[in-house]
Amino acid sequence: MKLQVTQENLNKALMNVARVASSRGTLPILGNILLKTSSNRLSIAATNLDIAITHFIGSKVAKEGSITVPARLMQDFVGSLPSGVIDLELEANKLHITTPQYQSVINGIPADEFPVMPAIVGGDTWKISAGVMRRALQQVIFAASNDDARPVLTGVFIHNIEGNLYMVATDSYRLAERKLVKSSTTPKLLIPASALGDLLRILGDFEGDINITNDGQQILFRVDDVELVARLIEGNYPSYRQLIPDKFSTIATIKREELLNITKVSSLFAKESAGSITIKISEEDQTVSIHSIASQIGENTASTSGKIKGGGSITLNSRYLLDGLNALKGEEVTFCFNGKLEPSLLKDPSTSDYIHIIMPLKS
Repeated sequence: MKLQVTQENLNKALMNVARVASSRGTLPILGNILLKTSSNRLSIAATNLDIAITHFIGSKVAKEGSITVPARLMQDFVGSLPSGVIDLELEANKLHITTPQYQSVINGIPADEFPVMPAIVGGDTWKISAGVMRRALQQVIFAASNDDARPVLTGVFIHNIEGNLYMVATDSYRLAERKLVKSSTTPKLLIPASALGDLLRILGDFEGDINITNDGQQILFRVDDVELVARLIEGNYPSYRQLIPDKFSTIATIKREELLNITKVSSLFAKESAGSITIKISEEDQTVSIHSIASQIGENTASTSGKIKGGGSITLNSRYLLDGLNALKGEEVTFCFNGKLEPSLLKDPSTSDYIHIIMPLKS
């Protein structure tokens, strides 16, 4: 293998790919990335056996070949090089990396020992704009669970409801649902949230279409010159929609920034109580107030005004409320609930595309 690439292109590809590689697995080679030439392109790939990312970059290939090298070392080294042309040459499983100022050798492992994700054969293919997907991922994936004891909840569920694709995630304490696009496709895809986190980083500021292929076992995302393949999670997603109330007895429409600010301040006094804050809504005063207590520090009450219908109080985890408020970007937010033991709901009053459900704490 002998070729030339630019530092800028190689560094970008390594940043997209190397984070998937893991040296903590049972297979040492999973800590490596695969470099492989094909025609006048260099592919850089990494996998942890559940997720695989491949980034293709243009290169000037004099001799084709392939090798795997340590991901972290390669990423850190190339990221430290100045911009310009880099020469790569393989000799007896040693990768020689040369620039006008640097001459380095990295010991590699033969490429035939590198695991390859099974190819997706057939399946359904569809498209979605990068802008819609990026916004949906920002609003949903943080609500997925990190607890591997319930694998289904570590995924993000994409499905069709009445001709619209929806994306949803929940950890059983809060739930985020985003309407994507109208679609005739009827997928039921349970995708690891970690894979979609990688997809969000890959998207960056890309504004084209994402090509998606799924075959019931794996899903493939093509974003410009990058491919991400992930194994789908097996299992049935909870029937979450029955948990979403149709009507609310208490409805408050407030300036989002004002509610965000008083929640942030209140959360400072809620650390001792696992983030517990009590929200009181008064129709008579047209106010929303948040109270929090820290026995060793003190207590805090912060209020703001809004358009209020009904009244009552509910105790929530302040972090979940902050996450929901940050996921919304409109000027106003509607916060509603039916009682201190019922789920509360956050949404933008100007659109029905996104909802954020938070389960109450026992006060």
